Amino acid sequence: MSVFLWRGRLPPIGPPSNTAGTTHSARANCLPPSIALQWRMPELSRRRSTDAREECWHIYYGDVHAGTIAIRSGNPHDEDPWEWHCGFYPGSHPGEHQSGTAATFDQARSDFEAAWEVFLANRTQADFRAWRDQRDWTARKYEMWTTGEKLPSQKPSSMMRCPCCEMFDSHRLENTLIHVPHITAEHKSREVRRAQTVQ
Repeated sequence: MSVFLWRGRLPPIGPPSNTAGTTHSARANCLPPSIALQWRMPELSRRRSTDAREECWHIYYGDVHAGTIAIRSGNPHDEDPWEWHCGFYPGSHPGEHQSGTAATFDQARSDFEAAWEVFLANRTQADFRAWRDQRDWTARKYEMWTTGEKLPSQKPSSMMRCPCCEMFDSHRLENTLIHVPHITAEHKSREVRRAQTVQ
């Protein structure tokens, strides 16, 4: 897998297809001195996708997949050949994502950078943590499928949630007897509401 440092706003060195096997230093993000002394913000980097039929680059901010720049597939010859998508989810609202088209990779990269500055300014550490948690859970889920292990939701359980919001073991008679009146009352209430809706 090819990994290239994001080139920031250094002079263009040609389209990405001409840079295979090379690495380019990126300009460090500038931070206020008080913050810079505490940590260094990640830089954008791009990795060539091995799955896409056309040239496609995944853009990362540290370990977070921040977006994509790729050659458009199936578009007319008189339209922009490149497209970009900026944003990640979970960790943001869908309306915050931006996308566009460009005539060249360098233009697409420049447009992506501008969109990313806006997107990043509205992110918190909790947003990045939400994305990483989803990534880790997805990886764990596929690992469980590969090994034949069942997901928690696929394992039989005798635990139930009573309408009173308490969890109880339905296989234990003493617990069930306590919550049967609550469950029965909830069922009757639902029947009444259903009948009123029909009328």
